[in-house]
Amino acid sequence: MIKKTLAAATAAALLAMGVVPLAAHAGIIGYMQTPEALSEARIAAAAPAEQGAWLAYLARSRALMAADKAALAAEREAAPGKAAVPAPPHNTSHDGGMPLNRPAAWYGSADARRVAANILSYQTPAGGWGKNADRASPPRQPGQHYVVDDMVPGSPPRKDAWNFVGTIDNDATTTELRFLARVQAQAPGADGDAYRASFAKGLRYLLNAQYPNGGYPQIYPLQGGYHDAITFNDNALSSVVSLLNEISAGKGAAGKGDYAFVPPAVAGEARAAAARAVRLIVATQIVVDGKRTAWCQQHDPITLAPVGARNFEPPALASGESASLAMLLMSLPDPEPDSVAAVRAAAAWLQRAALRDVEWTGKDPVNGRRLVARPGAGPLWSRYYDIATMKPIFGDRDRSIHDDVNAISLERRNGYAWFSNGPAKALEAYQRWPGARLN
Repeated sequence: MIKKTLAAATAAALLAMGVVPLAAHAGIIGYMQTPEALSEARIAAAAPAEQGAWLAYLARSRALMAADKAALAAEREAAPGKAAVPAPPHNTSHDGGMPLNRPAAWYGSADARRVAANILSYQTPAGGWGKNADRASPPRQPGQHYVVDDMVPGSPPRKDAWNFVGTIDNDATTTELRFLARVQAQAPGADGDAYRASFAKGLRYLLNAQYPNGGYPQIYPLQGGYHDAITFNDNALSSVVSLLNEISAGKGAAGKGDYAFVPPAVAGEARAAAARAVRLIVATQIVVDGKRTAWCQQHDPITLAPVGARNFEPPALASGESASLAMLLMSLPDPEPDSVAAVRAAAAWLQRAALRDVEWTGKDPVNGRRLVARPGAGPLWSRYYDIATMKPIFGDRDRSIHDDVNAISLERRNGYAWFSNGPAKALEAYQRWPGARLN
């Protein structure tokens, strides 16, 4: 968590009226601590009645990771030299080479089948997929890694790295499953059996990855560190819940019946998993002074407390993720009263957190991006807000946490999305949402 170091008098004066201060009162208000991985020691802090399920989850995760590694090792032993096969191309398109907005007939085309073959080849034995790969590229060869080795284009290969081998980050796994569902719908009978089998394996992966309390880690099998936290960041959990709800309803987002092939019992499992995740979302909404507010990007899997992630991502109220979670809850056809209350509270918090009369500039070649006064501008939302003060905060590479974005390093100011107007869409949707007017 954050180690508070700012004097109370100074803290009260900073960030007045909900606007990031532009004067020279900025300071370092704390430092990040690395979140703990899920372990037997962590599980010992859970309620005794819950520990058995958590220990079984941890054991299953470790067994699946061992099987993933063993499968790749066996391929490389059977085909010496295949480990040197170039990594799959890093994704450069917004859809990862898996478009989901084409006419239904296109998914029966040769082009769609080539993408589906790539997807099948990169599915891990555990059932998931890595992220940031171009699925329009050729299929994986035996011995080639399951994931993109070069996470940054042009960087040296990391052939022995075991990162993001099965993840829901950056829409991975959920996008592969949606694409396979569309392709199999155009391949009835034996012609589509391989796609349906891969989908079933991927869906089982999502069901296995869910924590006993309904949350989801960013990476499964568990990789450790902040990746083990319940992850709302980049809509990871929201994407899973949306997909599970579509599967349980038996049809895709366009109502085309993409998931009608899923057996009723498995669709029921998907429905139950989605319901557990929704209850978890409501349970993790942060309460301050007795009032529900918003959510952090990550929450501890055992205690549900807010936790940080990368060095510059502090535990804080996160505007973008909170807006997305509110949108997810508003999409439920028959939300429970606690879900309705959660949305109302989140909408009220987003309205309070809006910044006005400031502008986030472009990348000036000398000064980089900066927050400047601009009368009449806004609304704009900071990515992070301090939980205690509700004021914007910002992290840097050295784990320092600041109250002024202009005080962090040029690299981080230019290289991270510190401000957005995205939450405005959630507030617009809230005005149309029937739950906003219920008594």
